[in-house]
Amino acid sequence: MKTSRLSIAAAEVLLIFPAVLFMAALFVRSTAPLQYEPAHTAKGIVMWYAARRHFGLWVLLFALPLTALAGGWVTLMRNWRRDPELRLATRQALSALRAHLAMLLAAAAAVTAAGILAIVALHVLAD
Repeated sequence: MKTSRLSIAAAEVLLIFPAVLFMAALFVRSTAPLQYEPAHTAKGIVMWYAARRHFGLWVLLFALPLTALAGGWVTLMRNWRRDPELRLATRQALSALRAHLAMLLAAAAAVTAAGILAIVALHVLAD
């Protein structure tokens, strides 16, 4: 049972990988001058997707993530009905999150601030 769950999770990661690669390339391309690495490579990835409009857009960026979404949803619903331990663990996790909501929000704000500072620092260094 655990092996099939791991296989499904691995398949879903592989299904979304092309879209994640494209989104990461868009981000990297916009954060640094295009003549320098890794922005130059990122531009090449974005241009590869753009040159293959039907395959890049419809298959890699739409069909594969949609397949991962549907497969993940079906797997989650099937396991939700069959596995009482999963339901109990979910309830416990949600209870813990509610009990510590203020600290969770503070941690999320700190992580977001770190991300913003990193983006600003990259922008300043690129100029």
